[in-house]
Amino acid sequence: MTKKKKRKSRNNKISNLTNTILSILKKERNKSFNYKQIAAKLGVNDASSRNQIIKKLQQLKVKQEIEEVERGKFKAIVNTEYHTGILDLATKGNGYIISDDFEEDIFIASNNINKALDGDEVEFYAYRRKHRGKQEGEITNIIKRAKSEYVGTIQIHEKKNFAFVVADSSKMYKDIFVPINKTNKAEDGDKVLVSLTDWPEKADSPYGKVLEVLGKPGDHNTEINSIMAEYGLPMEFPHEVENYANNLDISIKPEEIKRRRDMRKDLTFTIDPKDAKDFDDALSFTILDNGLYEIGIHIADVSHYVQLGTVLDDEAYERATSIYLVDRVVPMLPERLSNGACSLRPHEEKYTFSAVFQMNDKCEIKNQWFGRTVTYSDARFAYEEAQAIIENNPNVTLSAVEASQLNLTIPQNVSLTGKPYKTQPEIAEAVLVLDRLAKKMRSQRMRSGAISFDKVEVKFNLDEEANPVGIHFKTSKDANKLIEEFMLLANRKVSEFIGKQNPKKTFVYRVHDEPDEAKLAQLQTVVSRFGHKLNFKDRNSVASSLNKLLSDVVGKKEQNLVDTLAIRTMSKAEYTTQNIGHYGLAFDYYSHFTSPIRRYPDVMAHRLLQHYLEGGKSANEEVYEEKCKHSSNMEYLATKAERDSIKYMQIRFMQDHQDEEFLGVISGVTDWGIYVEIMSNKCEGMVSVRDMKDDHYEFDQDQYAVVGRKQGRVYQLGDEVIVKVKNTDLVKKHLDFYMVGKPKPESE
Repeated sequence: MTKKKKRKSRNNKISNLTNTILSILKKERNKSFNYKQIAAKLGVNDASSRNQIIKKLQQLKVKQEIEEVERGKFKAIVNTEYHTGILDLATKGNGYIISDDFEEDIFIASNNINKALDGDEVEFYAYRRKHRGKQEGEITNIIKRAKSEYVGTIQIHEKKNFAFVVADSSKMYKDIFVPINKTNKAEDGDKVLVSLTDWPEKADSPYGKVLEVLGKPGDHNTEINSIMAEYGLPMEFPHEVENYANNLDISIKPEEIKRRRDMRKDLTFTIDPKDAKDFDDALSFTILDNGLYEIGIHIADVSHYVQLGTVLDDEAYERATSIYLVDRVVPMLPERLSNGACSLRPHEEKYTFSAVFQMNDKCEIKNQWFGRTVTYSDARFAYEEAQAIIENNPNVTLSAVEASQLNLTIPQNVSLTGKPYKTQPEIAEAVLVLDRLAKKMRSQRMRSGAISFDKVEVKFNLDEEANPVGIHFKTSKDANKLIEEFMLLANRKVSEFIGKQNPKKTFVYRVHDEPDEAKLAQLQTVVSRFGHKLNFKDRNSVASSLNKLLSDVVGKKEQNLVDTLAIRTMSKAEYTTQNIGHYGLAFDYYSHFTSPIRRYPDVMAHRLLQHYLEGGKSANEEVYEEKCKHSSNMEYLATKAERDSIKYMQIRFMQDHQDEEFLGVISGVTDWGIYVEIMSNKCEGMVSVRDMKDDHYEFDQDQYAVVGRKQGRVYQLGDEVIVKVKNTDLVKKHLDFYMVGKPKPESE
């Protein structure tokens, strides 16, 4: 008997054929295709596949999703509505598009991403169907790449004459192919900066070339430079910019002094962090004969040196902000300006831009003046020194009296120096009066609906080689709040002065929209688990209940979690020419005016204010709006880099504590793991559910918890737990914990 030959299957079904055909037609919607051309694009040529394509084309034609423009030739329906938006990629390859055309984000499956990358501006169309309740769509065109440079580790395949760069970012879902002649002499395993050059239609991976070899993974400088490179942030100034700054004439000229208000004889001082080198702002204090206080807020006149149209201004604009990493500052301006000419250092005359107020004991402003000045700083305080004066004179209530009548305590650790006629009691008196006025202004802001975010900042104690040897927490005390209130006063009054002018004049505002109601509801759900409650009756009740919440959690296990969640509930502050007020500060008008050494929007505010003081017409709104958007974007990138550097340093710190157990609080719960923040140092890591071997844990979204299926043990958001370090990955910036368990009750 002859054996029957096995017949090849003719029923190999082409997966996802509907979406594939629609994708081909809609991507090139001005062309028409027959079934042979579509088969060629799919790389199939057997009869079964061709028949499937022919059948599917007819089905789509009947559904009116495509049209037959001539016999056997099809194209996309021309009236299909296309939209634009920004792609937000998830780590698993799927994504969501944020578009102004839709109230909710549009889900994009990984097979419909069509070579778009995270943050890209894309064109897409939306299907009628939904994916888990969300509208689903497909990307049809990439309008603008968000970025073209990535940091990663290079893997060189010398025998095959090529390399791949594995990107650090979890949102980069493809390795980058690099020809061997474009590796820039990188060695296998090096951390590199790679630029995308092309992504051929039939290539699985994008092509690139190595721009810079950053060093070996895990090395401190390599990792810090990698953070900067990842966000496209500069690490040093171009030679021509440094050269321009070094050749500036920074001397104080008599002819320039004549064009300014001379305030060099007014008692003036700075209060800054003890390790600060650039002093943006100073305060002057005088008691007038009529009993009013004249208080000057003096800001470095950066715009005097940084002139429009120069390479110095171009570089400052591109940077838009200084960046504060854990072990270094990357300044907006070259050091000769940031720490020299513009810095209001003690015992030096400086060009300044000032807001001068005359006010009474009730903080009522009776007169105000804005303009360019020249000042002389009589003393420099660290916050700790100013705080010592405040704390050593707690019961002193000062009014407009002579300094010689005062009996003030000047702590021994405070060293005040100045001109001979500026006595120590004079400066101490100024600090105490300003502190009292600042507390009144703060109280008035709180009553008006301002929200008090005093989030604890993590600071590292570093040795000479930038190794973290300890952690401390920075809190805001009276001396910090004193400076804050007077800076807020200047920012508010400058923007109010211009904002109320008629006709309307273009200005750079710092705005903050009202919080999203849905996010507030989510915050309420979380904080209710700790026994807290929010009141959503009206704007003032929301603000007052948020303030009560932030006050109630101080010192409690949930403080950092609640502080973080409350901040995330708020809208993001940004720069714009369209004033909507500042919700968090409860100001109708607000700008950034007081830190031009480290923020470009402040430089723009100075220029505009001077222009209007001189009677100039309203500046071009469109030009300044574009500059505002750029400044907001650069601020966002700088913030991400700063957070990454903190995360990196936390992981370095935890490397030396592998065998210790830590008490922490559960700060997040997902279906893949539990996030735990260590209470003693604020380091956050993850416990993988797969590593919790005592039970099979399942995620309960409603409870913000994982629950053991057998024993019913619950690990819930806000619970105290004990963890141990499992793994520290400096390259990926991952910190993993083992779950030891819950702490025993004190009664045991």
